[in-house]
Amino acid sequence: MAAKSSARPPLVALKDVRLQDGPRPLFDGVDLAVEPRTRAALVGRNGAGKSTLMKLVMGLIEPDAGDRSVQAGTRFAHVPQEPVITGETLLDYAVSGDAQPWTAEAWLTAFGLDPARPAVNLSGGEIRRAALAKAFAEEPDLLLLDEPTNHLDILAIERLETELISARFAVLVVSHDRAFLNRVTQSCHWLEGRRVRTLNKGFAAFDEWAGKVMEEEAESLRRLNKAIERETYTFYRSITAQRTRNEGRARALNAMRADRSERVRDLPRELNLGVDSGVASGKLVADLKGVTKSFGDRTVIKPFTTRVIRGDRLAIVGPNGAGKTTLVKILLGELEPDGGTVRLGANLDPVYLDQSREGLRSDMTLWDALTPGGGDSILVRGVSKHVAAYAKDFLFQEGQLRQPISTLSGGERNRLLLARALAKPANMLVLDEPTNDLDMDTLDKLEELLEQYDGTLVLVSHDRDFVDRLATSTIAMNGRGDIVETPGGWTDFIRQNPGFLTSGEGRGSRDEWKNASTGNASAPLAPRPSTLAPQKPGKLTFRDAHRLKELEGLLATLPADIARHEAALADPDLYTRDRKAFDRATANAGRARTLLAAAEEEWLELEAKREALSG
Repeated sequence: MAAKSSARPPLVALKDVRLQDGPRPLFDGVDLAVEPRTRAALVGRNGAGKSTLMKLVMGLIEPDAGDRSVQAGTRFAHVPQEPVITGETLLDYAVSGDAQPWTAEAWLTAFGLDPARPAVNLSGGEIRRAALAKAFAEEPDLLLLDEPTNHLDILAIERLETELISARFAVLVVSHDRAFLNRVTQSCHWLEGRRVRTLNKGFAAFDEWAGKVMEEEAESLRRLNKAIERETYTFYRSITAQRTRNEGRARALNAMRADRSERVRDLPRELNLGVDSGVASGKLVADLKGVTKSFGDRTVIKPFTTRVIRGDRLAIVGPNGAGKTTLVKILLGELEPDGGTVRLGANLDPVYLDQSREGLRSDMTLWDALTPGGGDSILVRGVSKHVAAYAKDFLFQEGQLRQPISTLSGGERNRLLLARALAKPANMLVLDEPTNDLDMDTLDKLEELLEQYDGTLVLVSHDRDFVDRLATSTIAMNGRGDIVETPGGWTDFIRQNPGFLTSGEGRGSRDEWKNASTGNASAPLAPRPSTLAPQKPGKLTFRDAHRLKELEGLLATLPADIARHEAALADPDLYTRDRKAFDRATANAGRARTLLAAAEEEWLELEAKREALSG
């Protein structure tokens, strides 16, 4: 008797599915199967058709060819990339499908939402949590999630991970969040070149596997090119010698050329990112001492002290509403604290990429967004470039330039924001949720760019893997006003501060670990032997204290001197009108910059000494 197969029949399967999208097929022979109670990732570049493929799986659209089979009675739930909340209350929305009221209420509460809350004026994170609650409440057999971690804070992402791992239904998820996929998935479907390849392992194994597949594809294309070269030579030599055409050989050669053309057209286009850190800022970027901030009776920032030095890569993490954007605006000098002092360094030229996508109106065209002053060119890091050529660097087609921004996908809108931000020289980049909606290829390119960036980076993100790869220091805010700063990225922070975001309170600052002599950043300094008498906090000598005051005066006046000399040099006619005045202004500006840099270095040394002496 034959052994009984252990394989479970799939809930839904696509076989040799084809779908036309304009002149070229979007899918050309897609095979995909989702088994009960499996958690699978659907991976692919922006524009590859992942969202469309999900609609095919659910039966919302019909393929042009191929078969879709589904187990009888299979229930689907779907959380789209941009959910739309309807109804008077969140409970009305949650029961608008097939969910029972008590189940919907329980899931809304589980995701931190009040079921009676009006379904209007919701933040991005609240919209996402409401959509997830609705989907879970419908108790599907297959849940399809399109970028489910967008706009969720880290605590909500971890809650979603826990619920998915313990769920009794199958999951097909599209996401750019590597940490999320590593934890949740058991298999991967890779949509590439209009077909789907499947890996029966979780996402943690995807990069290595995909790399081998791409190497094999490149080798196959190389062999095809060689075959075409040989066949072309033989074919035309035969024509020259015999004056007769071998029609079979001609058809074979044309078929090989058509195959190569299709393969080359399917190769992913490379994102061409660049960044210019411009004129170096002073060594000190920002010095915060005892900074506090409240809104009404809610304390957002309890007394907090930190120092940002040129070249730092600082991540700010915490729940939605914890005050991350407030802290960023204080660091940029756009918002005054209620208490404490903020000293900003000289020559700061920041660029701020805002997660709310302010400045992008839905009725604007892509052309308008890239050339707000009009015209057909854009100044890209000091060099004029045609808007179409610059848009192409960010994978936009020329035909999209005159389309309204409302027609762009979430990933395309984020690429547009990056295009606008990276066109300007900046010695300080502030990126607020830059990973939302971006595919992994774009994320990898962005990470490579930021790794090479020699300015100061401030990163606000819920993407744990992104923070781990880039941050040299992490500031965590728990929403109760407490702030803790830890060297390294997310993994280092959570290891050294367990429970801080949920219940604990943290202490510490980057200066403590920067000056620590131990290799273990989280270990306290060794206590002094008890035989030694306790030492009282000291203070600076009179000479050092006097010099510190002098330096503070220089730090206050030198930037104004530099600005005055630079204003004189900005006169385009100064050189021809008065060469000596031009040379004088150039020399004075150079001397002032040198003095400022030296003053900052000396001030930092004396300030560190004062802090160490005062305990």
